[in-house]
Amino acid sequence: MAMEQQTLTSEQNWETIEATTGTSGQNRETVADTGASQADAAKQEPVTDEVPTEAEPEPQPEEVSIIMVGDVLLHTNVNNSGLQEDGTYNYDHLFAQVKDDIEEADLALVNQEVILGGTELKLSGYPAFNGAYEVGDALVDAGFDVILHATNHALDKGKKGILNCLHFWKENYPDVGVVGLYETEEERNQIYVKEINGIRVAILNYTYGTNGIKPPSDMPYTVNYLQEQLVRTQIAQAEDLADFTIVCPHWGTEYELGTSADQGKWAKIFAEEGADLVIGTHPHVIEPIEWVETQDGHRMLVYYSLGNFINSTSGTKPGAANRMCGGMAKVTLVRNEAGEVELAEYDVEPLVTQMLTGTGRITTYRFSDYTRELAEENEMRKQDKSFSYDYCEQLFEKVWGDLLVD
Repeated sequence: MAMEQQTLTSEQNWETIEATTGTSGQNRETVADTGASQADAAKQEPVTDEVPTEAEPEPQPEEVSIIMVGDVLLHTNVNNSGLQEDGTYNYDHLFAQVKDDIEEADLALVNQEVILGGTELKLSGYPAFNGAYEVGDALVDAGFDVILHATNHALDKGKKGILNCLHFWKENYPDVGVVGLYETEEERNQIYVKEINGIRVAILNYTYGTNGIKPPSDMPYTVNYLQEQLVRTQIAQAEDLADFTIVCPHWGTEYELGTSADQGKWAKIFAEEGADLVIGTHPHVIEPIEWVETQDGHRMLVYYSLGNFINSTSGTKPGAANRMCGGMAKVTLVRNEAGEVELAEYDVEPLVTQMLTGTGRITTYRFSDYTRELAEENEMRKQDKSFSYDYCEQLFEKVWGDLLVD
């Protein structure tokens, strides 16, 4: 399945990035006087200043490919799947089936749903999650560039969990962008901007709440919440600093395939401030993709929810099978001849979690690579008998059918 391509040209006057060039001196041959006769010297090939010229290469368009996946939800079965015989942990299997997509993208984002506090804090699943540092290793090995940490589970392990997680990223992968969770107020006030191929992309991340858990009293800034003044201020700052602004909200209603009034309210706010793209998470199921347009004509693309990337829910109620289906957002940005950055193409890659118990067995497939045989083996069938290959296909068609084509 592939999605129809769309184009969006921003009405803002983006900054033009000027290329700087330099010239180098020519290397000239000389004939050294080694005592040779004038006749011998006359036989030498004449030396000229001419340098062979080569055709100037055609300038390549400034272009950035971006992907994002949804919730990396570390239920107990997912945590246990990384335990090796020697007692160490490895989670490369979670991303193995889609690693090529992640690596090929110029910019890859992931919603790391739960805190990575390490085994020091004991690994745990629902309701108070904690993941191993090795999940972070696997995320980086898979090719993710930006980790989104503003979720409702960000405070599950308190201040220690926050600091363990942030120090892991800073000490091991300082070049990886971590957004939505901060150690200092100064860090929170810095807008994350990544420049790729001459295009500056700002990324903002917020959560609706943290399950009633308040931030540490001495770190009230540690989690980015959906607070209107903060959101409007930061989007305005991002618009000044970057060519293209992406907002990643943790929002919506769990397990609902449709969007909520609250999501509509926030989408309007994001668009009013000039955001260009919204990619949402939290509902644990997929939701529609649509354009939002302001009264002044600004258009913003919204992926309301990408669903789960990986999970091993224990849910057994009708609709639990929906939690196995997710999506990978794919967009391409280009700078046009007018110097404006536009969203040239967008797409979504349907994904399915293959839920199996055991070391290295749970993973996520592109639906285009999934099979009926794999669906028959999926342990979700023990919890929701409706799960099948056809069920997944029908769900993708139901939610994204107007965008997906054969």
